[in-house]
Amino acid sequence: MFLGLEWYWWLVILAMLAISIPFKVKFMKWWNEYQQEKKKEQRDKWGDEND
Repeated sequence: MFLGLEWYWWLVILAMLAISIPFKVKFMKWWNEYQQEKKKEQRDKWGDEND
């Protein structure tokens, strides 16, 4: 078969990709929100002293 793998290994690889992609999307959304919250806390912490 293609690249020396049998057809059922390609099914396993495709299944793993299909399962992992939604988790990656969810993680990326969480990470983006986490970074924005972290930046907001830093701005608030330093901004209060200047006012």
